[in-house]
Amino acid sequence: MKLKSIIYVSVILLVFNLNAQEMQKGFTYLETGKYIQAESFFEIILKEYPDNKTARLCYGRAVGLNNNPEKANSIFTNLLQDYPNDFEVKLNYGESLLWNKEYKKAKNYFKGLIKEDSKSFPALLSYANTLSNLKEYQDALIYVDKALEVSPGNPNALTSKKYIYLGYAYQHQQKQNYIEAEALLTKNLELFGDDKDTLLNLANLYLITNQLESANTIYNRLAEQPKHNIVALNGLALVAHLNGKEKSALNISKQAYKGLTKITDTIIAQQTTERLAQALIWNKSYKAAKTIIDSLITQHSNENWILALRATLNIYKSNFKKSLNDYNKILENDSTSFDGNLGKANVLKALGRYDEAYTWAENTLKHYDNQKDAVNFINKMNISFNPMLDSKAAHTFDNGDNKAYSFNTNVVYPLSTKLSILGNYNYRSTNNTVTDNRASSNNLSLGLAYQVMPNIAFKGTAGLTSAKAESTDYTQLLTDLSFNIKSFKLQTLAIGYKRQVESFNADLLDRELVQNNYYANYNLGTNFNLGWFTQLMHTKQNDGNTRNLLFTSLYYNVLPKPNLKIGLNYQYITFKDQVPSIYFSPEKFNAYEVFVNLIKDEANAEPNQWFYNLTGAFGYQFIEDDPKQNAYRLQGAFGYKLSERSLLNVYGTHSNIASATAAGFTFTEIGLRFKWNLTSKPVFRNKE
Repeated sequence: MKLKSIIYVSVILLVFNLNAQEMQKGFTYLETGKYIQAESFFEIILKEYPDNKTARLCYGRAVGLNNNPEKANSIFTNLLQDYPNDFEVKLNYGESLLWNKEYKKAKNYFKGLIKEDSKSFPALLSYANTLSNLKEYQDALIYVDKALEVSPGNPNALTSKKYIYLGYAYQHQQKQNYIEAEALLTKNLELFGDDKDTLLNLANLYLITNQLESANTIYNRLAEQPKHNIVALNGLALVAHLNGKEKSALNISKQAYKGLTKITDTIIAQQTTERLAQALIWNKSYKAAKTIIDSLITQHSNENWILALRATLNIYKSNFKKSLNDYNKILENDSTSFDGNLGKANVLKALGRYDEAYTWAENTLKHYDNQKDAVNFINKMNISFNPMLDSKAAHTFDNGDNKAYSFNTNVVYPLSTKLSILGNYNYRSTNNTVTDNRASSNNLSLGLAYQVMPNIAFKGTAGLTSAKAESTDYTQLLTDLSFNIKSFKLQTLAIGYKRQVESFNADLLDRELVQNNYYANYNLGTNFNLGWFTQLMHTKQNDGNTRNLLFTSLYYNVLPKPNLKIGLNYQYITFKDQVPSIYFSPEKFNAYEVFVNLIKDEANAEPNQWFYNLTGAFGYQFIEDDPKQNAYRLQGAFGYKLSERSLLNVYGTHSNIASATAAGFTFTEIGLRFKWNLTSKPVFRNKE
């Protein structure tokens, strides 16, 4: 009997040893990441040896790593019941909590394991990873360092440390603690050399903080690694675009695209193709961009990154409704999509649907907390609807010995995205130093602006002017009514009526010359940098005279940043009656000029930045049948953005172009302007 028992035990041991050798194949599957094969392998083993602890552990790991964390947790829970004191089982159970994203539970569990064995490398590293997932990065760094003390140079621990630093830096970036984020990323580079992930995160930080030269340096540093050259070129193209160097951006994108091969990583190939299409759009090569996008749509009809590209193309072409359709498709695929949410907000804003634009921008922040682009979008929307005061003080003089001092202030008080209250006060004092004729006027008007439809806006003001002149004092009604209509794509039409009192100089103010102006302004833009503006005005005056005016301007946008515009202007004026002794009133007046306009727009200036608007024009003017006269015009404004809510600028004009008030004059005006947003948020949003 004893012999039989010994033989039986020997047979069992032999079977077990053979099975252990067979399990090596499964171990290899796990080590090489072939989790599907590993799961199938250990499932077969367990059919023959259902109680084998090693096979159960390996099966649980294969199941968990094969995207079935709940089943894995159940397997390890059962193992823990069978082997409650087995530390290896405990470690695997804790890891299953991480797979199931039960980080708070895992935190307490691993804390207990570390008390049980303070030198356990797996426990220390898993605890560090748990803290990292809970965004408790400072403590995570402490415990990953403890793990490295136990196992110096361990590659898994070093990888965890790198990603803890990256997560910690991103956390600071989200809180806009940019200096702290930069310090952490720089430390990561000291520890891990020119690590690709760290370099990309640092470059992105510099893009967010508008440190474009620093971003350029980092991308060039990454480009020194041949295997990451294409990724670096994609980044350099973006920097060139943000610097306004669109041709350079396109050349770099083409270089990256040429570097693609059949073995290039799919994601990198996608990003490179995407960047090339974007660069073509930035350069207004819409036909070439459309060719690429159409080809991508044919291959992958409903992928979000391609839909986003087509939406971007349509935004640049002002096809906003088509763009909106694509963003809606993106959101159907993924309601959390950043491109979908913020892209839709931008399109809705362009369509004049401001309340909806706010909603989708705020929806972006629900998915991407404190995301800078979404925050900036809302801030800019807020600024456009903040109560605003815009004041100017100016001194005017001409070679006809007229001088004037004026003060003008406009107040806009939005009650909603559709309705605003308007107010204006204007004071003007003028005199002639030869005749000593003096006059002054005070204008006060109130009104409202209302968005009737997304493409139609109404503005109306009414008020009084009170004038004191040499021979008379009087009060007159002032009115300004207009409709602004976005009639078709890239086209706007404004039609209106304005009643005013001519106050250019003391003599005209003394004559109580009331003008009733009926006007239409039409502006046409194109997708190829050409624009055309035309104004038609018919004026009836209370002295019985009438005036017709035509002004038209054809211009070309040469550069986007700063905006450089060149063009041709033509002006035609005719009066029914000629009363040259009283005011400039030719039967016919023609003026032609060539102009250059250089703008760094105040709307795009950041706080503590300068902005400017410079115009130079030269041409000829023809009064009646007189010989042509040279005509010139110089205008300039230099300003400084004091904060997000306020700015200050000086401005000036010098011209000899005849107007409705004077011929042969040289006219100069210099002034100071202050603009202030009265609140940090629109009043109607403070109630939310």
